[in-house]
This record gives sequence, structure tokens and C-alpha cells, in this order.
Amino acid sequence: MCGIIGYVGKQNAVPLLIEGLRRLEYRGYDSAGVAFLQSGRLEVKRTVGKLVNLESVISGQDYRSHIGIGHTRWATHGRPSEENAHPHRVGSLVLVHNGIIENYLALKRELLTEGRSFTSETDTEVILHLMDRAIEKGCGLEEAVYVALSRIKGSYAFVAMHGQEPNTLVAARMGCPLVAGITPEGYFVASDVPAILNQTREVLFLDDGEVVVLTPQMIRVTDFEGHHREKTHAHIDWNPLVAEKGGYKHFMLKEIHEQPRSIMDTLLGRVSHETGEVYLEEVSLIEADLRQLRKIFLIACGTSWHAALVGKYLIEELSRIPVEVDIASEFRYRNPLLGSKDLCVLISQSGETADTLAALREAKAKQAHSIAICNVVGSTLAREAGGTLYTHAGPEIGVAATKTFTAQLVALYLLGMFLGRRAGHLSADRALALINELLLLPKIVEQILKDEPKIQDLAKSYFKYRDFLFLGRGINYPIALEGALKLKELSYIHAEGYPAGEMKHGPIALIDNNMPVLVLAPVDQVYDKVASNIMEVRARDGVVLAISTEGNQEIASKADEVIYIPQADPLLIPLILTIPLQLLAYHIAVLRGCDVDQPRNLAKSVTVE
Repeated sequence: MCGIIGYVGKQNAVPLLIEGLRRLEYRGYDSAGVAFLQSGRLEVKRTVGKLVNLESVISGQDYRSHIGIGHTRWATHGRPSEENAHPHRVGSLVLVHNGIIENYLALKRELLTEGRSFTSETDTEVILHLMDRAIEKGCGLEEAVYVALSRIKGSYAFVAMHGQEPNTLVAARMGCPLVAGITPEGYFVASDVPAILNQTREVLFLDDGEVVVLTPQMIRVTDFEGHHREKTHAHIDWNPLVAEKGGYKHFMLKEIHEQPRSIMDTLLGRVSHETGEVYLEEVSLIEADLRQLRKIFLIACGTSWHAALVGKYLIEELSRIPVEVDIASEFRYRNPLLGSKDLCVLISQSGETADTLAALREAKAKQAHSIAICNVVGSTLAREAGGTLYTHAGPEIGVAATKTFTAQLVALYLLGMFLGRRAGHLSADRALALINELLLLPKIVEQILKDEPKIQDLAKSYFKYRDFLFLGRGINYPIALEGALKLKELSYIHAEGYPAGEMKHGPIALIDNNMPVLVLAPVDQVYDKVASNIMEVRARDGVVLAISTEGNQEIASKADEVIYIPQADPLLIPLILTIPLQLLAYHIAVLRGCDVDQPRNLAKSVTVE
């Protein structure tokens, strides 16, 4: 969600930084800041809110500088505030940072014992203090970066500047995007190409584990130990809209690959690695209201409704509070039985879905508590609900929801744990174990994304079929619905999702060798039942594509094809199953020549009933 821009060269850096940040506004943010050298003096300007607030602080001043860094931040560690905004500063060092430092608590404790003081609630400051300590021991800026990199763990991109080395920027990447731009007048570094596209089309895309050093005269890339890396310049022929695709063929594919980041961004700042507590300041219910909750209603449309179906399993399992799931367009017309001891959770990617807004207003009219799960800050749903649990997925351009769906699942995991802890049903130990598993999800998703070529090859065997059946059981049944929806939205293939146990009650009549059956079969408490369903399909000459957990070799003898996913807590498996289904639907649609970003007849936000 956060944005980075840096410049060193012959031009005035200050307006270049502001313009770069403006071009990153589409990512979403709640504070902004810049740092630059003015007549040899380090200036740091930061504001909460939109970029216009930062511009008002700078306007009217004759700021001129040949070097500087800028940042737009979405609050993760620490609330939105000026002291938590970037750039951060320690002495003559300043730094902007995207991502998360996973071991920051241990590093912070170590640095505090040395007498160092921290001025923010962020994890970013530990990088600065590690660098400052190295500089005090005689290191230069570049060497200090290598020292810090040897200690930190996580997914990050950062750019550092030191007042005592007024011609140098040093940046590093691990898990978060970073690109350098080359012009005759100087060099840029940014978190995304759109930030610098108006200045240059000659770029270097940094890979994980690389450092870039920029001065007015040169650009140099190394690994994390300082060894030189040869890099090939890329020429960007994109227009600004294409540039936002980051080199991917479609927005949808880019957004599928952004899920490790959107999952982590939705988690950040909301869980404790030490106590197992979940902090949802957006949930406005007081403890007395929580203790008196009679029932929870999850209300949504389309893909968000599938998230709600998973949420029912999660919340009931973790909190033991009864949950009903409603399609928003039906909720308002059935005169629902709810009142002041009920909680309605309205789920919408856009926050402008007409039916979901109508359901919210119906719930409020009946005096029920309300919470929105939404991806758009300031949307109507967010403004009207009693509280809003934002999914920090960033803008989603593709019409078919991908990263917003998995971010909604993460939000529902958090809500279930939050309610479970306060209801006294979820122990601290179980909560801590779940949090640790949740924090592994980005890496698990990355692992699945690396298998994309295999799924792409698999799509070649299936893209000519006209009908599909998706089967799942228990908490994974809603993912069968979601997989079928994605396939029909993108490829226009008729696809249906069913509970596997219901196959015998009708759909089995359709099964032959012309209708593939995709079976969600992770090894869990109902695996044997699902395996029996597979055999029923095979007995009728059905074609079976199964998704199961790693290590289950037995299923290979039952299915025609198997996609394997990493093992995880059964409550988290639905999110993990989603990723290969998205990739399969995408690649089948591409092979069929469909417009995956804008499928026919569909709109991103359904703002009419």
C-alpha cells in the first residue's frame, strides 16, 4: 500500500518527489512526507492525511535540493500520525520503508538496552538505529546498509540518505517492489514505475536480495554482501495505465501476484506476536455489547458472499457465537429477525454495492450493531457502518475479485479471533498459534505462485471444455463456489459449485467424460468422504482434477491431475485453495481469448439494485 520515491541529480528534487508521490496516490495512504538537503541542512516534512496537506507545508518556501526521498504510508505498525509518518530520522540519517521487519521486536529490545530511544511506534526505526550504530563505528552509508541487512528479517524495500554523504542514496529490496530510473539529469528509485514514468522510460527492475547505490554520476547494483551485480536496462513503452500493470499482461494477473503483500498489509498492526491478542480498533462494540451478542449476520453479494460463507465457519468455530449468512439482495426483503443484541457484518470490496448498503440501512433501522469489511476508505458503506475493518489490498482494477477476496478472508479470520478472545472461547495459546500460521500465509501464497507454469500447462488440457463441476466439503465448500464463479466470469464456461456430499442428489446425472470435476480434497477430517466422492465420479467416466495437500500421494491414483498446496491449519486452507483456482481460471480464460480484466456484462461495483 505504501509508496516510495527518491531522486539524486541535477534537477530540483523537491517538486520531483511531490510529483512522484502524486502518481502513487492510487495505492492508498494516510500520511505523506519528504526529506531533502537544503543548503547542506537536512529537512524532513511530514503530514497526516492527503498529499495536499504536505504540499501546503512546503508551498511558499524556496526549497531547492539535488537529493531527497519521499513516502506515502498506510498505517501498519502504529496509528496514522505525524510521528509515525515517513521519512524517519535518527541523527543525520533518514529512511523511507515499505513492508515489515518480522524480527523488529527482538532488535528493538536489543537497541533499547544500549540506551537508544525510539520516537515512533513503527518497525522502521530499527533499521535506522542499526545503520546509525554502524556509522558511529566508522562505516559509510552503503556499508551501514549492508550491516542492517545482515540483521533484519522480513519483506521490505527501503531507501536511505545520510546528511554527511550528500550525494548518495542507497536502497534495498526483499519481497517488496523497487525500480530505479535513469535520466541524463540524474537517477530515481521508486516502489512502482508510475512514480517516475513522466521522467524516464529507462529503468532497472531490482530483484529480491539486491541493493542499488545512486549518485548524480552513476548507478550501481550489488547483492546484500556488496558483490557487484550486472543488470540490464529495460525500456518501458507503457502508457500510464499499462505502467500500473507492473509488466504483467493483465491487471488481474498482477493482482493475483500481489496477494502475499495484500494479505500481510491486512494483518499488519492488528495482531500481537507475543500475546496472541487481536487489535481491531475499528470495531466499535464495547465489551458489554460483545458479551450480550445473540447472533451475527454476515451479509454480502457475489464473491464477498463466498467470503461470508467461510466466515460463518471461522466465527462459529473461534467464538461459538451463532452466525447466519445472507445474500444482501435477499436480506432486506425477508423481514429479518434482528435487534439490539445482534451484529451485522456487511462485506463489500467497493463499499458502494447497492444491495449491501440497503441491507446495512435495514439493520440500523432495527437497532442492530454494524461493522463493514471494505477495501475503499471513505466509501458509503464505511461512512454509514458503526465501524469499518479495512482490507488493505490496494486498488483492484480487474473486475473479477482476487486479492480483495483473500484480504476479506484475512479480515474474517481476525474478526473471528477478536470475538473468540473476548467471548472467552479462544485461548491465548490457540490464538497465538493461529497468528503465527496467519503470518506464514504470504510465504505460502508465494510458494503456490511459483507453481504458476504448471497450472498454466494444466489449463491447456481443460480450456476447450464447456462445463465444469466444482466440489468441496465443510469450510472449503464456499471455495468450490468461488472457483466456479471465477471460471464462469472470466472464461464464460458454465461452471457450478456444489457441496461434495450433495453430488448424489442431482449433479451426478451430468457426469461423463465431457464435464471435468474439480475436487477440493485437502487432507482433513472429511478427506475420506471426499475421496469416496472422487471414486463415484471416476466410476461414471468423469474427468477429475483434484487439489490436495502436499504429501498425499494416495490421491494421484484416484485423480487424472493433482495440484498440491502446502499444509496449514484447516481454518486457513480455504484461502490457500483459492490461489490455484484463480490461476487456473485466469489461464483458461486467456487461452480462450477472453478479456480477463473486463469480462462482458460485469461491473467492478454494482451500484444499482
